[in-house]
Amino acid sequence: MLIKPDIARFAKIKVVGIGGSGCNAISSMVVGNQMNGVDFLGVNCDAQALLTCQAQTKIQIGENLTRGLGAGGNPDVGRQAAEESKEKIKEYLRDTDMVFLTCGEGGGTGTGGAPIIAELAKELGALTVAVVTKPFHFEGTRRMVTAEEGIMMLKDKVDTLIVIPNQRLLEVIDKKMTLLEAFRVADSVLSQGVQGISDLITMPGLINVDFADVRSIMTNAGSSLMGIGTGVGENRAATAARTAIASPLLEISIEGAKGVLFNITGGTDLTMAEVDEAAKQIAAAVDPDANIIFGATIDESLVDQIKITVIATGFDETKRRLRELSGRPAPTMGAYATTGAGHPATFTRSTTVVSDAAQTPTVQPQAKPTATFPADDLPPEEDEFDIPAFLRQRS
Repeated sequence: MLIKPDIARFAKIKVVGIGGSGCNAISSMVVGNQMNGVDFLGVNCDAQALLTCQAQTKIQIGENLTRGLGAGGNPDVGRQAAEESKEKIKEYLRDTDMVFLTCGEGGGTGTGGAPIIAELAKELGALTVAVVTKPFHFEGTRRMVTAEEGIMMLKDKVDTLIVIPNQRLLEVIDKKMTLLEAFRVADSVLSQGVQGISDLITMPGLINVDFADVRSIMTNAGSSLMGIGTGVGENRAATAARTAIASPLLEISIEGAKGVLFNITGGTDLTMAEVDEAAKQIAAAVDPDANIIFGATIDESLVDQIKITVIATGFDETKRRLRELSGRPAPTMGAYATTGAGHPATFTRSTTVVSDAAQTPTVQPQAKPTATFPADDLPPEEDEFDIPAFLRQRS
């Protein structure tokens, strides 16, 4: 018999949405009631935009500086606004074990404010993870360059940075999808990434994943990758795993990852064999000695479907660059990963149960075309490991 745990006894997790994009994502998570045991904070310079944010707590930053009129797309204003309101933010983040930050890079409040808030969270001892977005190509070179600069500033302030490219969303959504529906999918990508990690901590079941395990993988992990996959039918577990590790949202392979978190969500018919199959598929695509932590969530609302979210960390950038320059092909995904001594890669398991969980839009990957980018769309020294991305209102 499963006993519903007392959430208050687990790690304290807070999700902070910064700027228009971040607050939109927060609102999507709150309205969808997708996450348990997590507190939400909306942060913005724009007083009017902040009114629409659904977070339980809201902080208007830079009241004296901007008078509630927003950052005007200027990261310097966003940074100064966050500096002005440091004490308010610090008080909210106090006694927190893990902080998720989300924003759309390239604007003012998110780009400038996120590094300041991240620094505060780290100073307070919280495991700090940022999930941010890069602009669409049509938004122009200037915004992309601003986004890249913001990502570089944020990278040194967080433990783990996950960047999801907005442009990649064009490959995974139906061309007939409305603008509103497309943005909902974008919100769901972010929320699934945050939820995939937080569920491992806040929703333990038959086998618990200790917060210390998650911290060991994500502390000072640097740039990380996130993939999401779904599967239906007879080979649904293998399909979902392969889709997640080859997700169109990933601009590079997860080969070489030394730390992996992944969460499997299925209905009451989810079998141990399917969990094992998914684990094998993912283990085969990463470093043979990778530390892999996974959870299995039972969502009674799912019928004949499995969803998998993968977070990969711990890349050796020098080796990865050499591999890609040499044109070495990606590893096959059928074999079981072993260490040099022939032992299986390390796994930590968690099984959880969620009843009547709210369903979110899912990303259904299509055939992945070769991406071509105009030379003036990206800064000349773009870091291939800073894979950002998505949302909309971006101040």
